[in-house]
Amino acid sequence: MALTLAAPAVAQTAPKETDSQRWTREWEERLHNDFAYLARYRDDNARLAAPVPGQPRVVFMGDSITEGWVGKMPQFFTPGRIGRGISGQTTAQMLLRFRQDVIDLHPAVVQIMAGTNDIAGNTGPTTDAQVEGNIMSMVELAQANGIRVILASIPPADHFEWKPGLKPAPRIAAMNAWLKGYAGKVGATYADYWSVLHVGDALNPAFGTDGVHPNAAGYAAMAPVADAAIKQAQAKPQPRRMR
Repeated sequence: MALTLAAPAVAQTAPKETDSQRWTREWEERLHNDFAYLARYRDDNARLAAPVPGQPRVVFMGDSITEGWVGKMPQFFTPGRIGRGISGQTTAQMLLRFRQDVIDLHPAVVQIMAGTNDIAGNTGPTTDAQVEGNIMSMVELAQANGIRVILASIPPADHFEWKPGLKPAPRIAAMNAWLKGYAGKVGATYADYWSVLHVGDALNPAFGTDGVHPNAAGYAAMAPVADAAIKQAQAKPQPRRMR
C-alpha cells in the first residue's frame, strides 16, 4: 500500500488593509454607532479652558477641508482659533454635533464650511433644499446663542475621486450663490474661498492634487480670505441671545 504524504499547509495571509479601505470601514462603522461622530472632539472640548478675555474665540466647523487646514497650516490656528472639521461629513452630521462642537465652546464667531459631501451623497442622496435647511438651522442656532456667523463657500471641484462619474460643479455654483445670498439676508459674513482656489470649475492643480482637498499652498491662499472674514464678522453687532 503506497503512502501519500500530505503537502504542508500554505499559510493564507490576508491582504493588508489600505488607508482608503480602513477609512471606508471606519466610516461605515461610525454611521451605525456614532452617526455624527460626537466622540471625535468630545475629550478635546472638555480640555478647553474658558475663552480668554480680549481674545475672541473662532470655531471652524466643517468637513475634511477644515480638518486638513489644521494639519497642513497649523500656524493659522493661533490661540482662540479652533478647528472642528471631520473628514467626509455632511451638513446633517454637522448639525447634530453643532451644540457640542460649537455652541458649548462659547465662541464669538463660527465659520461653517459645508456642502461638498452632501453633493457627493456621503450619507445618502440629499437635495439642495435639504442642505440649505441644515445650514439654516446651524445659523439660527448660532445666532440664537449670540454667535456671529461666517458662511464659507464650497471650494471648487469638477469631480470627486470617491464618486466616479459625478459632475459636482453646477451644484457647487448653485449652492455658493445661495450661501452668498442667504448670508446677506441674515447678517452673516460670506467667505469666498472658491474664487481664490479655482481654475475654471476645478480646483487649481497648484492648490491640490486630488481635485478637492487643498494642499499647503491652497490653505495659504485661503488664509487671507479667512482673516478678512473674521475681522468683518467681529465688527458686526453680536446677535441677540434668545435665552
